[in-house]
Amino acid sequence: MDQSVNSLQLTFNGKVVIVTGAAHGIGRSICKEFAIRGAKVIATDILEDALVESKQSVEQAIASLDSDGSIDTYVCDVTSSDQVNRFISNVFNQYGRIDVLVNVAGGVVGQVNQPIEDVTDEQWEKVINVNLKSAFYMVRAVTPYMKKHQYGRIVNISSGAGRSSSLTGIQAYTSAKAGQIGFTRQMARELGQYGITVNNVAPGFVLSNPSTKKQWEAMSKVEQSRLVDSISIKRLGTPEDIAHPVLFFASDFSRYVSGQVISADGGLQLF
Repeated sequence: MDQSVNSLQLTFNGKVVIVTGAAHGIGRSICKEFAIRGAKVIATDILEDALVESKQSVEQAIASLDSDGSIDTYVCDVTSSDQVNRFISNVFNQYGRIDVLVNVAGGVVGQVNQPIEDVTDEQWEKVINVNLKSAFYMVRAVTPYMKKHQYGRIVNISSGAGRSSSLTGIQAYTSAKAGQIGFTRQMARELGQYGITVNNVAPGFVLSNPSTKKQWEAMSKVEQSRLVDSISIKRLGTPEDIAHPVLFFASDFSRYVSGQVISADGGLQLF
């Protein structure tokens, strides 16, 4: 064996980790979990003020645990290929490598359920762009640098909606997340020969940002109770519940795992 199983550790000392959608909940938690384990985290989002708050929160965690990790921030619209290309070029020029990419950016962009005949072109495209097109732009941009080092870990954050259907009935979101899972599998097939694995975490319902809180509040008490009761563990997820499977996919514990989906949903979908 090229590496003793006993030597594998869930640490990321010196690894350069890019996290999109880092301003809130799941993205912020993923940044923290990598940074406290020694990673050099580059957090990006379009929400500048919230991104600053995210950095401060992670830095506090780093200091409290005396970690060697760090976090830097970069404001970027990941639905713009030009901005993504500049961002990734700047990261490589500064750090000399890119080891891990976690595509968290996504969501329903404030939309709520409505009949398909009422969904506008703009509403559809906004959700597709932030969930699917952004992942394409980011993966395309980092791939040449990962190929150069013959190493890379890419983790896409999809959703239970992408494996089944949207609990809140948003058609574009289900479609985008299903497309992202397909994209993950195709990239795993294409990039494996270069030492790059590509995997997917599909969260259940997590109250992690203003959009998900809006969705939750739009449900009646009966609907909320029904949702929680349908989860095997009988609670909603936390951002940390999603971050931990990401750490697995980004670590050498999963070096022989690619093109896979972990449903981090408390046993909501059992397949």
